[in-house]
Amino acid sequence: ITPLLIVMKALLLAIRRHPEINASWDDETGEIVYKHYVNLGVAAATPRGLVVPNIKDAHRMSLKEIAGELGELTRTARAGRTTPAAMSDGTITVTNVGAFGIDTGTPILNPGEAAILAFGAVNQRPWVHEGELAVRWVTQLALSFDHRLVDGALGSIVLADVAKVLEDPAQALVWG
Repeated sequence: ITPLLIVMKALLLAIRRHPEINASWDDETGEIVYKHYVNLGVAAATPRGLVVPNIKDAHRMSLKEIAGELGELTRTARAGRTTPAAMSDGTITVTNVGAFGIDTGTPILNPGEAAILAFGAVNQRPWVHEGELAVRWVTQLALSFDHRLVDGALGSIVLADVAKVLEDPAQALVWG
C-alpha cells in the first residue's frame, strides 16, 4: 500500500459522495454528461514522455484490485506498450508530482475530463495539531477542474473529502 494508492481510493470515495464531479462536456448538445462509471487516469512518466492510462471502472474495485491495475498500467507504460484504448475514456485523473520531490503544482486537465488531482511529496514538517506544535507527515493536494462542469464549491468539497481520508484513513471505512 502506497500513499498514491490511498490518494486514489480517497478520490474514488469523494466521487461516490459527490458524483457530479465525474462528468464531461458535450460540445454538440452544449450539455453536461454525468458519468456512471469512473475510469481513473494515472499520469505515468515514461522514457517517451508522460502518458495517462486509466483504470477502467475503478469505482468497482477494491484497494487490492486498484493496486494490481496500477502496477500493470505503470509497467506497461514504462515499457512503451500503452495502447490508445488504455488512454481513452478517462473521467478523472491523479498525478503524483510528489514522486519528483515537488510539493504541488497546477495540474492541467486531460481532454474530456472534469478534474485532475495533483498529489505532492509527503514530508515531515512542523504542524500545529490539537493546539500543539508537532512533527507530522504532510502533503499538499491541488485540484484543477473544468468550470463548465464543476464550480469552486464542489471542487473544494471534493478536495476536503480527499484530505479527510488522508488525515484519518478510518474515514474510508465509514464512507466505503
